[in-house]
Amino acid sequence: MIRCIFTVDDVVVIVPEWVVDLESFRRWGREDDFPEKAQISYLHDEVWVDLSREQIFTHTEVRGEINTVLRTMVKANRMGRYFAHGAYLSNVEADFSHKPDGTFVSSEAMRDGRVKIHDGQDELIGSPDMVLEVVSISTVKKDNELLRDAYFLAGIREYWLVDARKSPHKFEILRRGGSGFVAVRKRGMWTPSEVFETSFQLIEQIEEGHLAFTLETHTAG
Repeated sequence: MIRCIFTVDDVVVIVPEWVVDLESFRRWGREDDFPEKAQISYLHDEVWVDLSREQIFTHTEVRGEINTVLRTMVKANRMGRYFAHGAYLSNVEADFSHKPDGTFVSSEAMRDGRVKIHDGQDELIGSPDMVLEVVSISTVKKDNELLRDAYFLAGIREYWLVDARKSPHKFEILRRGGSGFVAVRKRGMWTPSEVFETSFQLIEQIEEGHLAFTLETHTAG
């Protein structure tokens, strides 16, 4: 792999020459000089470096709202663990290591060994039940194509995909089909999730002149 240097806003990322596959990328990620401020991923023999700034209302706000609601739900119902943005997810079979915007690992997945935590560090290995990605201008292809394929190969049950860059926003829960993910059909305004056994609706509104988002939940019965 060619040694690459990226510089944006005074942040310098140098991909070492010895990073040539998934295992060496994961090893680099555990070193002290790994650039934590950048979004760096390994996808199918390529290292992706994203140094763009997140849009506060259409990315950070959306991710924070969804992660807060899901983490609270998971914890209250003792469903497992919900990891907000910060934990790397690696899967050997699908050949990727990436930091999703959110990851849910059920208690069953941990007990069955479908997901393991690497030496107590911030890396999950295996096939979690659900992952979240919020699309930004620099991640359109990665989120809609590359990660969609990678997450399917990894055996992940649901892929939540949100694009709030334009109004009305796009909120999809993708479920495993025969050869790829397919969008779950909405029931009125609600989108059901098999993983959480709950239906969801992402509402956008204007607050103090800016976009704001609320994730509402509905459980039948």
